[in-house]
Amino acid sequence: MNSTTDIAVTEETIADYLLHHPEFFERHADMLSRVQLVSSHGPRAVSLQERQAEMLREKIKTLELRIMEMVRHSSENASIAEKLHAWSCALAKVQDLRELPHVVTASLQNIFDVPQVALRMWGLVGTHTSSIYTMGVSDDAKSFAASLTMPFCGPNMGFEPGYWLVDPDAAQSLALLTLHDGDPGNPAHAFGMLVLGSPDPLRFEATMGTEFLSHIASLASAALSRMRPAPLTLARV
Repeated sequence: MNSTTDIAVTEETIADYLLHHPEFFERHADMLSRVQLVSSHGPRAVSLQERQAEMLREKIKTLELRIMEMVRHSSENASIAEKLHAWSCALAKVQDLRELPHVVTASLQNIFDVPQVALRMWGLVGTHTSSIYTMGVSDDAKSFAASLTMPFCGPNMGFEPGYWLVDPDAAQSLALLTLHDGDPGNPAHAFGMLVLGSPDPLRFEATMGTEFLSHIASLASAALSRMRPAPLTLARV
């Protein structure tokens, strides 16, 4: 019994015996106070009961931290949900479609405290085609917008949409949200893009969740799609 394997088996045998014979500690209760272990907080020796108490305190502390983290996330999500509701109400109140693009960007900037917001659209009709929100969009930018299947978040790497912001050099991070009139998975339905910019490089970072940004894109798309031409329908014979 000199090998490591033999020792491991012997320890397992002992542990198994103690597990299935708890009365052993009743017959030898004094052993619990005599067993000395190394404390996790230093080299001093502590009793088995003290070591177990330390382990319980550590577990409780870990659980408390997890609970605090869950509460923080819950509070943040509730705050964002309230802002989404307020923003939706602001969009619903707009009756003059000529004011709608400005309301979308200004209210988004104010309610969500986003330093810079820009909007560009294409494929509009009538008086909407001469709006500032339709100018300066290249075919490459349209193709890029159509290729995004979810909001893009990351550093400002010189994408054309970043230059739609009032002060593009001040934007260290961007969120790019494609607007869709219909199925978001169909590139042909893309008709615009919202650009959110922040001087904080971590405000819109690549690993952040995009669920709420997707909701913003959907709400903006639904509101702004009223400026799009109505789909053609075949008359009934």
